[in-house]
Order: sequence, then structure tokens, then C-alpha cells
Amino acid sequence: MKHSENNPSEIAEARAREFARHAAAHDRDGSFPFENFDRLNTAGLVALTVPRQYGGAGAGLFETCAVVGAIARGDASTALVLTMQYVAHALLSLSPRWPHHLIERVSRDAVTEGAFINHLRVEPELGTPARGGLPTTVGTLQSGGWLVSGHKLYSTGIPLLSWLAVWGRTDEENPRVGIWLVPADAAGIQVVESWDHLGMRASASHEVILSAVQVPADHAVDLRHPSQWPAPDPTEAAWLTLPIAALYDGVARAARDWLIRYLTERTPANLGAPLSTLPRFQEAVGEIDGKLLTNQVLIRTAAERADWGKPPSVHESGLIKLTVTTNAIDAVQRAMALVGNPGLSRHNPLERHYRDVLCSRVHTPQNDSIVLNAGRAAFEAISN
Repeated sequence: MKHSENNPSEIAEARAREFARHAAAHDRDGSFPFENFDRLNTAGLVALTVPRQYGGAGAGLFETCAVVGAIARGDASTALVLTMQYVAHALLSLSPRWPHHLIERVSRDAVTEGAFINHLRVEPELGTPARGGLPTTVGTLQSGGWLVSGHKLYSTGIPLLSWLAVWGRTDEENPRVGIWLVPADAAGIQVVESWDHLGMRASASHEVILSAVQVPADHAVDLRHPSQWPAPDPTEAAWLTLPIAALYDGVARAARDWLIRYLTERTPANLGAPLSTLPRFQEAVGEIDGKLLTNQVLIRTAAERADWGKPPSVHESGLIKLTVTTNAIDAVQRAMALVGNPGLSRHNPLERHYRDVLCSRVHTPQNDSIVLNAGRAAFEAISN
């Protein structure tokens, strides 16, 4: 599907309104919204960050954040799967080590087939690789290629994926760590449908077990000794943090929009006028809008800087993610406190928005790492 010439964020807003109609049902039973991704594909949004040379839209970070935020206002789980796709393709275009023919294949698959890719990194024993340690997923080199075995958690969007970028290590005496590109339909892959979380329930972030999965030799796309793996550079860090920030800001905006409608329509008998006429509620909504305005300025400014080739520093991107998600959580909590029991009812979307927005705390980089790195950077700047 070729990229539409229409404004992607406007298309995303229209699709989000469609997705919102079924988001509660998918959330309730944890079912995966396949139809949403069909609609995204026909709209030309699946290959948004695929480079133009492969037929994609070649979108920058500013446009990507706008689309992610718009989709999140309709269905946060759909936005999460889409975010992983966008970030994976953006990082591919920044990678000097992946074989060109594989970058082209994965990219063109997204354009022509609507194919999705995600990185499978987290493991039961290791946790998130961002905190260090060797993965237990192991690649063994054979005469015909690699055999890859391991156990991965939080494989977001796994029912939809065509490609798995699997983080693991070699079985060498001095192991290398890195990524194997694995077709999702390869023999030896088992999906354990264990995802049953508080929020993002329709993201199908299940477990994946790889048992001696045969992978061609050239599909070990980036293996290095651990000491050779650098920390993300500023551009990579911006891509890894800002779309996630935009996603949860979108969830908070959906909660805010519902709150406005509720306060406008709710007319208590003893008041004889909508709740929206009371200064208390007007003041509270103004405070929420102030937090969301801060989010908007932070995301847009940082994304524009990245697109201009002057991204924020790594720790600045982390602090933006922390600030935006903290504001998003606070905005939804304030909305919940304002409406009381109706906000906790599953008949209203605010309850789902609250559960979804809390998931922002677990996305890498996590809050403690963000503030620790920012503090270290501050002291290093003085010493230098």
C-alpha cells in the first residue's frame, strides 16, 4: 500500500474515531484489534517511517509523534503496536550494520504487505536489557546458519508481526550479543498467550518461546561484544522516547475530552445547570489543559529539533518522557477525582484511560534510570 498524499495526522484522527468505538470491547476481553491494522494499512500509515527510497513515507519524528498521539486517543493498544513499528523502522534507517538487502526486504514488506516488525528483548531472567546483563536467548552457528533458542516476554503485537528482531547472545566462549532477524512464521516459534495486564490489554504483548529456530547466516544482523555496544546516541534516544511520550499524552487527551463532555452533559437536579458552569470544575480543567499544553510544547519542540539534526541530549529526551508521562498520569487522575464513581465504572472510557496511562511507568527508559542519568550528567558537566 503506497503512502497517501493526504495529511497523515488528519488520517490518523479519522481512524482513531473509528477505533474508539470498539476499544472498550477489545480491552474487556483482551482481544487483538486486527481490523484496526487493516484500516491503518489501507490508509497508508503502516509504512510511515519507512524511507521513501523503499516506497514509504519517510516521516520524521514530529509527524510520527503526531500520528501516534492521534491514534492513542482512539485506542492506546493499537497505538502501542504502531509505535513499535515506527520506531523499529526509524532505527533501521539509522543502523550502519544491518545488511542492506535485509533492510530493503523488511522495509518493502511494510510498504507492499503491511508487514510489522518489533524487537523482542525482555526475558524472564534478564528483565529489560537496558539495565545490563547477558540475555539467555542463544544463537548457535551451524553449517546451514543459526539455531536460535530463548524465551521472550512482552512481545507487543505478536499476532500481527511478520518479523522478529530477537535480542540474544552467541554460544561462543567470548559471547557476542545482538540481533537476529527471525521470520515470525519460522518453525520452532511458540506464542504463549499470557498477556493479562492492568492496561494496554489489547496489545497482545504475549510471551514467545523460540526452540532451535533456524535462521539464515546473514540474518544475524548485528552482533558485537558487549563492550562494543554503545549507549543510544541523541537521535536514537529521541526516537526511543518521544513517540512513547506522545502515546501517553494521547491517552490523557482522550480522558480530558471525555471529561469535558461529561461535565457539559451532567446536570444535577439540585444545581439545575451543567457541572461545567461551576468555577471548581472550570479551574480543574484549566489545570489539566496546562499540563497537556506543557506536554505538547515539549514533544513538538524536541521532535522538531531531532528532525533538524539537533536532537536533545540523551538525558534530556529521558526527562521529556518522564515529564510528559507524569503530566499525563496526573491529568487522568485529576479527571477521575473530579467525577467520582462514574470515572471508575467500566461503562465509561475514563476507567480504561486511567489503566492505560499508568503503563507509561514501565516503558524503557524507566523513571529511576532517567533521573539518575540526568543527575550524573549534571555533575559531569560541572567537572568538565
